[in-house]
Amino acid sequence: LGGKMPEEAVKEIKVDRKHRKIGNIAPELADRCYTCGTCAGGCPATGLVPGWDSRKAIRAIVLGMEQEVIDSKWPWVCTLCGRCEYQCPMGIKLGKTFRTCRTLRERDKVPGPIHKGTMMNLERGNNLGIPRDDFLFLLAELGVELENEAEQPCPGFHVPVDKEGANIIVTINSKEPFGEPDDMKFWWKIFYAAKEDWTVSSTNWEGVNWGLFSGDDPAWKEQVGRIIENARRLKAKTILYPE
Repeated sequence: LGGKMPEEAVKEIKVDRKHRKIGNIAPELADRCYTCGTCAGGCPATGLVPGWDSRKAIRAIVLGMEQEVIDSKWPWVCTLCGRCEYQCPMGIKLGKTFRTCRTLRERDKVPGPIHKGTMMNLERGNNLGIPRDDFLFLLAELGVELENEAEQPCPGFHVPVDKEGANIIVTINSKEPFGEPDDMKFWWKIFYAAKEDWTVSSTNWEGVNWGLFSGDDPAWKEQVGRIIENARRLKAKTILYPE
């Protein structure tokens, strides 16, 4: 304690600021970050990845070690909830930075099914690849069930598909028609009781944009564009994302 560290033990850290991959972290943030740990202290993902938390990840990026963060599990364990960013006393954009780490991961190395689902959405219009005819058949069948429901029947109810000029166009989470179809009825009952003017598109109706979560910005943009195009094609006034 109190002794002087030998010069040969001190290694100079060089940060390549010219070729940085992550633009949301400016070099001067090395001075702004307090390393106080507020971000890690309130993060629900802290402790899930050995050796990583939000504070350590942001410091690694500041010091030019962004590739280590990109290759780690940390960006994918992070829920992107934004709590760290909200609590940071210096206003560092941690959430945006960690999502950028996802964007920079090679697509064939994206963990889990979200990249596969993103590609499926681009090809078939929904994350789970549900065929159009099957989707329309299910909507018609559920409409009949809701109309004749024993406890709370909705006389005259049907699911309006591709109706022009509706007030609301509704997107749908593909997991519902795939595995939890009755969950769609809750919204429909509200529309029925409120006498709402609404519709569902027969194509590109997916309401969960996995491009956002997988870091695939072109796919993210494409899906948003499809939803907007549906609204314009059907002349709907409002887009509803129940998810």
